[in-house]
Amino acid sequence: MIRRIALALCLAAGVASAQMAELNQGGPIEVTARDGIEWRQNEQVVIARGAARAVRGGVTIDADLLLARYRPRGGTPAEPRPASEGPGGASEIWRLEAEGNVVITTATDRAEGDRAIHDIDQAVMVLNGRNLRLTSPDNVLTARDSVEYWPQRRMAVARGDAVVVTKDDKRVRADVLVAYFREAPTEPAGAPRPQPTRAASENAPGSDSNLEKVEAYGRVEIRTATEVVRGDTGVYTPPNSIARLLGNVRIVRGDNVLTGCEAIVNMDTGISRLVACPNVPVRGIIVPGEGQGLPAPGAPAR
Repeated sequence: MIRRIALALCLAAGVASAQMAELNQGGPIEVTARDGIEWRQNEQVVIARGAARAVRGGVTIDADLLLARYRPRGGTPAEPRPASEGPGGASEIWRLEAEGNVVITTATDRAEGDRAIHDIDQAVMVLNGRNLRLTSPDNVLTARDSVEYWPQRRMAVARGDAVVVTKDDKRVRADVLVAYFREAPTEPAGAPRPQPTRAASENAPGSDSNLEKVEAYGRVEIRTATEVVRGDTGVYTPPNSIARLLGNVRIVRGDNVLTGCEAIVNMDTGISRLVACPNVPVRGIIVPGEGQGLPAPGAPAR
C-alpha cells in the first residue's frame, strides 16, 4: 500500500535540466512511498523509500529513495532545530536527494539518472550516474559524468562525452557542454495569451526561456547531414544556427579534408568557412567527384 504524507515545506529550487521546471515558488510538497516514510526529527530529515515520489506543482520526482533535509526558515544546516518545530510551519527544505532510477518530469521534459542532489543554498542541482539523459521537445542531451542546472544563472552544464542531438538530427559533442538560456520577451500589457499549464507557470525553461548559446570545451565535434567539423573549443548559437570552432580545426566531408585554426559553420545550410591563423595556412585535400558543396577555404558561411 502506498503511504502518503503532505510536507508543508518550502522548496526554493530547480531541477537538473535546462528544459525542466524550477521548483522555486514555495508551498507544500506531496510525497508518496511504497515502503513507508520516515521522519527523523533530531536529524531534521524526512526519508521516503520504495517507489518514492515527490510532487510540487507541475514537477514530479520519482526514485527508489527520496531524502529531504529541512531546517527552521532562514536558518543554516548547522543551526539546531527548536523542539517545537517539525517538517512544516516555519521550516524549509535546504537539500533534496534522490537515489536509484531517478526520473524528473514536467508536462514537456524528462531527466533521468541514478542520483540527483539539489543544494538550495548553492542554487544548483546535480544529476549523475549511468545513462544520464535530458529530453525536451527540441533536443536530447546525454552525458557520461554529470549534468548540473543553475536556475539563477539560467545555465546548464553537461560533463563527460556530452552530446546534444536536435530534433532535425544536428549533433554537438564535447567533453563539456555549457548551455545558456535567455528570458522570453515580455508581452505588452493586455495582450491575449494562452492559459499556461502548471509547469509553464512556474518558470519552466522549456516554456518561458530559449536556448541562447552553447559553449563546447574539449574534443568538440559538430555533425550535420553532410560533414563533420572538429576542434578544441566551440560556440553554437541556435538563434542563427551558426557554430564557431577554434583550435586544430578539421572539416571532413566524404574523402575531402580541410584543416585550419578556425571554422564557422552554418548548421542549417551546411556551408562552412575555414579561417587561417597568422603564419599557419589553411590546408586541404580535395578528392575529385567528392567536392560537391564543400567550400573553398575562405568561402562565407551563408
